[in-house]
Amino acid sequence: MLYKTNAKSLLAISALISWLLLLVYVLLTAESTLAGTDAPRFALPFFRNLLIVIFIVSVFLFQRLQTETLKGMDFIGYLWNLFSKAGVTAYLSVALYLVYRVYNNYADVKSSLLLHLVYQVNFALLVLFLAKAFYIWRQLLLYHKNKFLQIAWDWFELLLAATLLLTLFNFDYTNYVFLPLLALMGFYILFLCTNMKWVAYLTFNNKSRSLVLLGAVLLSCYIFVRFFLNTSERTDLVIDYSGVGFLLLAMMFVTMYTLAAFLVSLFSLPTSSVFEQKSEDLLNFQRLSLSIQQGQSEAQVYDMLFESTIKASDANAAWFEVIRNSEPQTTHLLNIQEPQINSIRHLLKAYNINNLDYINNNLGRNPGFRGLALPWKSVAILPLKTAKHLSGVLYLLKDVEGGFDQETVNVLRTFTSQTTLTIENLRLVNESLQNERYKEELKIATQVQESLIPKTFPTDSWFEISTHSVAAKEVGGDFYDFLQLSESRIAIIIGDVSGKGISAAFHMAQMKGIFHGLMQQDMAPSEFMKQANSALSRCLERTSFITSSLYIIDYRMKGFMFARAGHCHTLYYNSMMDDVFYFSTEGLGLGIIRDNRNYAGHIREMYYDYNPGDVMVIYTDGIIEARNAQNDEYGEERLQHMLKETYHLEAEDIKYAIINDLNDFTGPGNIYDDQTLLVIKFKPTQPNT
Repeated sequence: MLYKTNAKSLLAISALISWLLLLVYVLLTAESTLAGTDAPRFALPFFRNLLIVIFIVSVFLFQRLQTETLKGMDFIGYLWNLFSKAGVTAYLSVALYLVYRVYNNYADVKSSLLLHLVYQVNFALLVLFLAKAFYIWRQLLLYHKNKFLQIAWDWFELLLAATLLLTLFNFDYTNYVFLPLLALMGFYILFLCTNMKWVAYLTFNNKSRSLVLLGAVLLSCYIFVRFFLNTSERTDLVIDYSGVGFLLLAMMFVTMYTLAAFLVSLFSLPTSSVFEQKSEDLLNFQRLSLSIQQGQSEAQVYDMLFESTIKASDANAAWFEVIRNSEPQTTHLLNIQEPQINSIRHLLKAYNINNLDYINNNLGRNPGFRGLALPWKSVAILPLKTAKHLSGVLYLLKDVEGGFDQETVNVLRTFTSQTTLTIENLRLVNESLQNERYKEELKIATQVQESLIPKTFPTDSWFEISTHSVAAKEVGGDFYDFLQLSESRIAIIIGDVSGKGISAAFHMAQMKGIFHGLMQQDMAPSEFMKQANSALSRCLERTSFITSSLYIIDYRMKGFMFARAGHCHTLYYNSMMDDVFYFSTEGLGLGIIRDNRNYAGHIREMYYDYNPGDVMVIYTDGIIEARNAQNDEYGEERLQHMLKETYHLEAEDIKYAIINDLNDFTGPGNIYDDQTLLVIKFKPTQPNT
């Protein structure tokens, strides 16, 4: 820190002295030119150019050290710092030039020395502006950087610094020898301007503010460019800074990056509210998942559901009914009166729509609803029920037609499903407290776990899948699930929660909720792992973590992509090469590193084209770490050998062959850890897409 302070002081002194010497040089040269005498002996081009280079280097290095203290994600703070400490220099330049023009007009005197003084001050302001803007943009451009981007920026700085040699040795940068190189630098700058990940983290309000600040900085660039282009045409100037190639390229970078940031912020402004809503939905979903652990009551969960669904759907009116003793009791109201509720209930009963999942996006076409003369045009009815029990019914109303699109309905149903699960779990927990605590706790956890693991997978023409899952005790920590993303794409997840018992089951519930919540946005596996790690870091105990692997199979592309978070390696049989091997990819368990920026560097994504007849074996460590009476592990090699022997069979037969071999190895009932196995076989004949 002391070193940087001393360095900044030396650079500030160096910049001031070099500028003052340059000013003296310019004024003496201008006076000699006016008097028609020879320039002073020291007035050599090399001496002048050396002072220019020293001043530019000193100011840029000073701003580099100054900007390195800016940290964090306060991007509006970066922009305000840029405008308040650099952008205003352009407006000071305008004010100074106006004072000079007013003085010339009123005094009716054209002072060449005064013109050179104004020109020199504006040159200093320009360099200050460019240095500050250059390194502010450097900080933002390298946000979430990778090694390639860091190297690209370092080379850019090096090449830009090299252009100072043109000024030092008085080369003309417009010479045909250097012009192609400068053109390549322009393309290099254009490439760097495509890196602005920081804009995606701005909220709607912050993007609006950023547009104002970026517009002001763009105006600063225009002011400086206009001033130096206009003054370069004057013949009475003894020095022309528009011929400094370094300043030209620095101004090109600052202007282009500012303009790119302005355009990206402007065009992403309409969608900002959508992404903010998605983030809010995910946060609310997570709160619902945590309701049990936080000890909340049913009433608090219903409050959270009512608030979350209204925000997610942007409903104009709503009410919620809790079903007690088979009778509805209205507990929540929004912009609707009891008489209106009773009239809607009566009409729904007449249509035999009683406690059913019902969406109507055009109530105006229904004679019954039209006769009620209600101000709403769309309705969504979402019951909270299981196969045996109805907890409540949520009614949402909007005053526009087509108010509930499919994506919104999917989000709402996810909320109600999670709420149903949460309420059921709360009730089961309350029941367990009245009985023998240990046994009832295991029973509840088992029920929760069984409800989380799908009993069947979708059957289709592209692949067959067979699953096996058994817990070492009453409750295990293994889970798997799937989500149909589109007609030709499916997401499959497998995982293992550290620990056992009811806490592991609840962490499974959280992971299932996070999986369905995030994959509604159809994100890549690596991005899912980063977002899931961020979400789990807020709710997992410090001693807990989850290993997982996520696969997205695309039938149309005949391939799949996947990422693993510390989970077991995937075993694969390639029918074309007739080879059985493991995919070895990097990955760290979820919740181990709580800093998501550091965690992102530990996840890698892989894409693989499958062939008809390929087989993929996905499992948890309970399979390969199973032990026999001699305490020997089953191991990856034996599992690989079993696939080599059975790949030609159906997926179901491959699974049974592996499980039978495992039981023969360990002995019957000798299970030390949860065992989960998924066998996926791509059918030999793939349908045309």
